[in-house]
Amino acid sequence: MQLHLLDGTFELFRMFYGAPPGESASGQEVGAARALLRSFAALLRQPDVTHVGVAFDHVIESFRNALFDGYKTGEGMDPVLHAQFPLAERAARALGLVVWPMEEFEADDALASAAAKYADAPGVERVLLCSPDKDLAQSVRGEKVVAFDRLRKKLMDEEGVVAKFGIPPRAIPAYLALVGDPQDGIPGIPRWGAKSTATVLARYGRIDAIPADAADWDVKVRGAKTLAANLEAEREAARLYERLATLRLDAPIPEPLDALRWTGPSEDLAPLCAELRIDPPRLPSP
Repeated sequence: MQLHLLDGTFELFRMFYGAPPGESASGQEVGAARALLRSFAALLRQPDVTHVGVAFDHVIESFRNALFDGYKTGEGMDPVLHAQFPLAERAARALGLVVWPMEEFEADDALASAAAKYADAPGVERVLLCSPDKDLAQSVRGEKVVAFDRLRKKLMDEEGVVAKFGIPPRAIPAYLALVGDPQDGIPGIPRWGAKSTATVLARYGRIDAIPADAADWDVKVRGAKTLAANLEAEREAARLYERLATLRLDAPIPEPLDALRWTGPSEDLAPLCAELRIDPPRLPSP
């Protein structure tokens, strides 16, 4: 069997900016929640989908905000989008999906933790991390744990990570620390671009393994002296950025694998659909 792990936060954002608007019976804007419900129902209609888990950022801030003031927050989020987070979680549960609402951790931590927990369970042939988020590339493992972009229907296994980033999955946190990740508020280290970073990390793998003096590097990189100097000047910051970019594997995922088997929608689906003013979606027999 295949295990599908969904990033509910990413899906809701995608729907908010791509789906048509619509109002609930009470007048609330619910277009994104409607679209998310329909999208997840379409996934369940696929013949190979039997076990599913969905993670949400129940609150936007996490333990990372206590580590770094510049880390992403909910500031600036459209309040119309923010108001649909509870609806999105309700929609996933009403469809009969296991939902992990993260508070101290982030949705990506939940997906990484679930992949680590279930990948080697008996009967699991493949785990699909259903998100194009580059953070999750660090969780890819061979052909067993892969990233899957549902919109583009593209799979990325470990060879695909190397082809895309020039480094193995384990080096992704260091890559994001050096290059930066504006989406998460990680500024990176000056002058460290994608190409030079990939070259260095393909050899050294993590921040603390990179020699302080460029003369000690055994890879050739343009501007190596400047890169080494910039890294050494901000090595403590780079270590912190690497920690911020590293997904945790201890997020609370208490369910046994069999609990993720889809057994049909809950009794809440019909009333929720009435509230959203849509017809209940077509679903397969469990």
